[in-house]
Amino acid sequence: VARCLDDTVLPSTPLFLATRRCPPTPCMDITLAQPRGFCAGVVRAVDIVERALQRFGPPVYVYHEIVHNPHVVEDLRRRGAVFVDHIADIPRGSRTVFSAHGVSLAVVEAARARDLQVVDATCPLVTKVHLQAQRYAAEGCEVLLIGHRGHPEMEGTRGQLEGPAQIIETIDDARSVEVGNPGQLAYVTQTTLSVDDTAGIIEVLQQRFPQIQGPALEDICYATQNRQNAVKALAGEVDLVLVVGARNSSNSNRLVEVARRNGTRAELVEDPAQITADQVRGAGRIGVTAGASAPEALVQQLLDRLREFGAQNLRHQPGVEETITFRLPKTLREPASESKPQAGSH
Repeated sequence: VARCLDDTVLPSTPLFLATRRCPPTPCMDITLAQPRGFCAGVVRAVDIVERALQRFGPPVYVYHEIVHNPHVVEDLRRRGAVFVDHIADIPRGSRTVFSAHGVSLAVVEAARARDLQVVDATCPLVTKVHLQAQRYAAEGCEVLLIGHRGHPEMEGTRGQLEGPAQIIETIDDARSVEVGNPGQLAYVTQTTLSVDDTAGIIEVLQQRFPQIQGPALEDICYATQNRQNAVKALAGEVDLVLVVGARNSSNSNRLVEVARRNGTRAELVEDPAQITADQVRGAGRIGVTAGASAPEALVQQLLDRLREFGAQNLRHQPGVEETITFRLPKTLREPASESKPQAGSH
């Protein structure tokens, strides 16, 4: 006889040993989260770059990564998209796409100064946050931005405001922040945060500043909330949650945190080919989900990889069916012969 790494006894015929891979966990069951993967804002942003390339031809310049996923970015780069981190790196008059995370007013002005032909792929829900923040500022409020320092979405939102704006990243920040006038205070939130973490921060701010204004927690982002709710449900049913997503993807990292907070081991999977048997060993039940910027093709690659390790049964989690879609900018909806993009258009 021969033994697997987990001491499973196997027949020792040469053919069997040559063709059978020993699973790290016998009879591994997989549950696919619902919903998972691309949200409407990401679908729209990627579609914008693809259509711009088809209509105008390469190169199409993209300010920052269109979404936070290296596989998506590399695929678009192969087709002729050029990703840049500085407006000054884009040749004057070039066709340019702003990423789904949104940009500051200074970036918009810099693009106009270079006569760039801009298509704005900012997620409409991020634009909604920008408008909320601007409305509060116009009312004379100091605006607190709940989110992660250095994240493009937060930098874009802060850059939409002419007055002071402090970023609140943690509950400790909420406990220690000093404001000029507690009676004229408001907050907005990054769309990709953990709903639970955000609720805790808002609770502290409301305790300290009873007159603070802000949007309902449900406004954070339908896709963020749906994916986190699905992971919470998964966490009680499985031994391990695998989250397909990039390391710089805020919403993907939050899904890992949600699973762990609910008592389940969880791992971020940027490249399914790099998953090892040791990472899934002992997990008879595995939940699989994907961040809002992770394509379904990567989920399927991960399932193929898990089958190599002995996964046999696949079930789909019952969950929310998302039907929301966002319209493309007018520039890309018009017939090609009528398209006349203008610098700084949205």
